[in-house]
Amino acid sequence: MTLPAFTPVTGLLASLDLLQIGLAGDVAHLRLMRATKRNALNDTLVRQLHTAFVHWPAEVRAVVLSGEGDHFCAGLDLSEMSERSTFEGVAHSRMWHATMDAIQFGRVPVVAVLHGAVVGGGLELASACHLRVAEATTFYGLPEGQRGLFVGGGGSARVPRLIGVARMSDMMLTGRVLDADEGQAAGLSHYLVGQGEGLAKAVALARKVASNSPLSNFAVMQALPRIADLAQADGLFVESLMAAIAQGDDSAKQRMRDFLEGRAGKVAKA
Repeated sequence: MTLPAFTPVTGLLASLDLLQIGLAGDVAHLRLMRATKRNALNDTLVRQLHTAFVHWPAEVRAVVLSGEGDHFCAGLDLSEMSERSTFEGVAHSRMWHATMDAIQFGRVPVVAVLHGAVVGGGLELASACHLRVAEATTFYGLPEGQRGLFVGGGGSARVPRLIGVARMSDMMLTGRVLDADEGQAAGLSHYLVGQGEGLAKAVALARKVASNSPLSNFAVMQALPRIADLAQADGLFVESLMAAIAQGDDSAKQRMRDFLEGRAGKVAKA
């Protein structure tokens, strides 16, 4: 599969020195650029991620997130971790939460390309994305229990929604590491591909996602996870509201006309 040519961004996004960001039509590719640190997350990188995800150009309709080098992200950069008071620790965690929320509940869907280490904060980052493509080299871990820590970047809220509390407890209590096949079976990835094939698969998915109605994508990102947290009766009411809003959109009406008049493809297995 041939990758499109990504043109480097300009302006504010180009100033983010720990990220490499390019655009190809309506798809953006954001790459973590701390390969010598296995793309471990320090405060500067977390803040730069937040800046990027709240300042996408208007034409961007999907984002691919990857990591430079041999690993997606090895978690919190412990070499830069300093002793904090309880209040400072809460504030630091909330700073991470703001970044992960900007990814999960931002304007456009995000497809993560996972390879090598997806550990600790790296798994928290991956779990904030909407789709995850894992290469065969991927491995997952939550070593906080062995470090005397607890997840602070949103992992306790997001990872159990993917794999369940029991499996996350096992990973944190025992340090168990899941390989790519185990992660796929557990629900940490949506797609599993060979080594070096992740970016092409993610870009193809992002282009497909970008072709959807923006309002439909917004509903999936914003409404669906919230409905899942509601009591069933409340969730069904919110679903009705979101369905009515979506189908009232001019783009949705045109897409329905295209389907009914034979100008849109039917559902088929690829």
